[in-house]
Amino acid sequence: MAKLRDKVQTMLDEARMLVLGAQVLLGFDLRAAFEQGFEKLPTHAQYAKLASLALMLVAISLLIAPSAFHQIVEGGEDTKRLHRFATRVMALALVPFAFGLGVDVFVATEKVFGHTPGASAGAAALAFALFCWWGLELLRRRERGGEIEREVEMAKREDAEDDAGTKTKDKIKHVLTEARTVLPGSQALLGFQFICVMTEAFDKLPPALKYVHLASLGLVAVSIVLLMTPAAYHRIVEEGEETEHFHRFSSRVLLVSMIPLALGVTGSFFVVLEKVSHSHALAGGASAVLLALFFGLWFGYTTYARAQAPDRRGIPSTLKAQAGD
Repeated sequence: MAKLRDKVQTMLDEARMLVLGAQVLLGFDLRAAFEQGFEKLPTHAQYAKLASLALMLVAISLLIAPSAFHQIVEGGEDTKRLHRFATRVMALALVPFAFGLGVDVFVATEKVFGHTPGASAGAAALAFALFCWWGLELLRRRERGGEIEREVEMAKREDAEDDAGTKTKDKIKHVLTEARTVLPGSQALLGFQFICVMTEAFDKLPPALKYVHLASLGLVAVSIVLLMTPAAYHRIVEEGEETEHFHRFSSRVLLVSMIPLALGVTGSFFVVLEKVSHSHALAGGASAVLLALFFGLWFGYTTYARAQAPDRRGIPSTLKAQAGD
């Protein structure tokens, strides 16, 4: 089994990843009430935004609770009780987070398309988040019981070998750090996209640009849900254990999340450039260049570099050293 101190440290890292994103969205939810566009919302939409604010506050209170529990109850010691408590409250915190996200999507979409499309979009966002953070985990948890024990034993043997390459626990730390690198900026962008809907300038945009903005908002929301999925998967399915399966799962989710992120950022850039320049050609051309940069750098060059590099899996340590040179 993973050492308790490593499991606690990973749990704290995952909690930090989630709470930073929740705090960013909380800030924008608080600001929304002071925007001119907020007063133009229907009464039910205003109360929906207040409900979203309350849900985010509940999520943050749950996500911060493990830190207080660690210091007050356990006196800073790493204990199994702390790990169990943190696992439960972190999983629970994702429920109000999902509902808050769904409400925000509902309000933004309703402002442009009307009540029924807004309700449908909000429900879809809620369902997608709950599936990624709870549904998938509950389905996989039943299948992973025996597999986790076998992979833990393999990881222990791997740790005992000097030439086994990067250890599984280190790979997991790296991929979670990479997710934390992408997540805060993505959530800040989502908050910006939500608050833009409340501004007077948004009301003056042509309908086409409003549609692009909402599409970009949806894409960034999808990216954020995916980026937060590994933390939920690790808590619920893997029970905090360091397994190669979790590393593979997290790596794939991280890479997939970068696709809608690139599209969402590009869409927002198109809206801003079109608003300033009033030129479809300039906005479209610059956005195409930006999208090509994202996909080329993130996927094109890396795929090419991987094809050119020798396969590092299953080769002797002496050859690994030569390949590194």
